[in-house]
Amino acid sequence: MAIPAFPAIPAFPDLSDAASRPSSRRRGLIDGQRRRLLLGVPALAGALAMPGSAGAQARSTTLWSATWGCAPAGPPPAASTLSFSAQTLRLIVRATVGGSRVRIRLSNERGNTDLHVGAAAIGLRLGGAVVAGNSVPLTFGGSRGIVIPAGAPAVSDPVALPVAPMSDLAVSIYFPGTVQATTIHNAAYQANYISSGGDHTNVANMPVQRAIASWPYLTEVDVDAGAPVLVVAGDSVTDGVGSSSGLNRRWPDFLARRLQAELPAQRVAVVNRGISANRMLADTDTALIAGNDLLERFDRDVLSTAGVRGLALLIGINDIVYSPSSRPLSPESMFAGYRQLIERAHVHGIPVMGATLPPFYGFVYYTPAREAVRQAVNAWMRSAAPFDLLADIDVALRSADTPHILRAQFDSGDHLHPNDNGYQALAAAVPLPALAALLARGSG
Repeated sequence: MAIPAFPAIPAFPDLSDAASRPSSRRRGLIDGQRRRLLLGVPALAGALAMPGSAGAQARSTTLWSATWGCAPAGPPPAASTLSFSAQTLRLIVRATVGGSRVRIRLSNERGNTDLHVGAAAIGLRLGGAVVAGNSVPLTFGGSRGIVIPAGAPAVSDPVALPVAPMSDLAVSIYFPGTVQATTIHNAAYQANYISSGGDHTNVANMPVQRAIASWPYLTEVDVDAGAPVLVVAGDSVTDGVGSSSGLNRRWPDFLARRLQAELPAQRVAVVNRGISANRMLADTDTALIAGNDLLERFDRDVLSTAGVRGLALLIGINDIVYSPSSRPLSPESMFAGYRQLIERAHVHGIPVMGATLPPFYGFVYYTPAREAVRQAVNAWMRSAAPFDLLADIDVALRSADTPHILRAQFDSGDHLHPNDNGYQALAAAVPLPALAALLARGSG
């Protein structure tokens, strides 16, 4: 993939050359229409729920919390777009808090045609693609299937399913026709499964045709926990590039385990909205799988998360490394971006924990000029104190002797992305009691 005026982006797991796509201006108009549609959905749903109905009463008193989530992106390049035809997907996710009822959110937000879902189910995962007993069928407005319009999400009806914290869930989705996975979170670092032909949503041991390492369509699982939710928004370092697949060793995973072990009474959920190669200030038009910039996707990926009470931000390194090598973007433009994210969160009563940018000396796009911007951004975060709380991950990850270098025992090999040990150290740098106090303050 090439970006005009500066070098090609390195081979991150979710980047490749895109086929021809609409222009930035046309995409912006389309995305704007989609956002207007999405913003209208909750109001419409509220208008349709009659105040006197028992169903409306039940919905109004349930305090939903997102126990897992990812950020959708796409469409992928045509040559690498997954296709399913009369097949079942079984997607594996890790719950961070428990509950007794669950619901899911599916997304066709990056699609340009209707998405036909024939059936869906959810169950506790036993191992691989196997569910511990038959899955619980899901419905959408009482119907077994749903047609999700292009540009829209869909939320299932709640179902009873006891879920324990840190348990694995299997979400099964059957497509009766042929569909293209244009809405997808590409870097799952988790094996997911495609069946042989047929509806296997209610089959415990699903026949598997092949495994994939992405999450198509599924963007959130909610439980009736009434627990505060911390949304972690970021790029590949939050998405888990460099971590071990299938072991949930991204830094938000380690943070969720810390919260569960050290502050179990708090019952805090953690939702990972990182996207590899994502930026804060600008899209990468030739890599739509990297997602819209965080300023653009903020409302969808942060504000729409069920039960959100706090935001953690670790983003900005891609804005630096994708800018011209000798004349990178100004630190002031980064400051303005962070301030906008903070103010938009504060408008909704959501406090924000920021994080300093990690060292990247030796990374393929390192230059002294880019390093100067990183240093300026980190100095501003420490001195100006724009965030409600700061996790100084730069200090946690850097070498003691050479502070501009990622510590060797934390390096996954590319000198930017941590390995499992590095992600654990990153999560350990979060001041946990202060974070818990911050979440208690957040009004959502």
